[in-house]
Amino acid sequence: MIELRPFASLGAANHGWLDAHHHFSFADYQDPARTNWGQLRVWNDDTIAPKSGFPPHPHRDMEIVTYVRKGAISHQDNLGNSGRAEAGDVQVMSAGTGIAHAEHNLEDETTQIFQIWIIPDRRGGEPTWGARPFPKDDRHGRFVTLASGIAGDEDSLPIRAEARVLGATVKAGDTVMYDTAAERHLYLVPATGKVRVGDVEVNARDGAAITGLGSIAITALEDSELVLVDAR
Repeated sequence: MIELRPFASLGAANHGWLDAHHHFSFADYQDPARTNWGQLRVWNDDTIAPKSGFPPHPHRDMEIVTYVRKGAISHQDNLGNSGRAEAGDVQVMSAGTGIAHAEHNLEDETTQIFQIWIIPDRRGGEPTWGARPFPKDDRHGRFVTLASGIAGDEDSLPIRAEARVLGATVKAGDTVMYDTAAERHLYLVPATGKVRVGDVEVNARDGAAITGLGSIAITALEDSELVLVDAR
């Protein structure tokens, strides 16, 4: 099954400094048909104005992955962690028993991020934060695992869930494959470009919810940057 969720159908809230689009129920946007996709609970497409951001706020019992599409995001939390992630970088926060953090766009340009929340396999645990760059050149024509809790994915940022977040860049006309299991829940969003999955065309910032397939073939109709979540 491949269900297309066009960008225009997503929940949206424009706060001036933040233009947010929600693939799943979040804040004031509530849709019983789009509460979660397996362990995937949140996929927010956020555009953050220069010199603005999210003030300190708490989280717990959630794996929060931030994929920076454009610009940069600066993180600070009550554990003493701080860092700056720019386009191509990924950061992961395992909220565990509880963490408070702030995220700001301290740049002179707009920042665009995907923020992805994955339900952990178990509640609790010590909260952690980490970030690392993933050069886009390494993702040409193949998926690279960016964050994962699956055995064998030790080169990625760790999360506490049997899930992975992957990225790829694909040139127009090329096809990238991904092997999975029929019972898994995949969610694909092109950050840029346009692709075909089966007979479904997926435009930039659309979502494609996929399950029941042992593998997928993604053909780029335009040069594309892809983000994929594979969850239980």
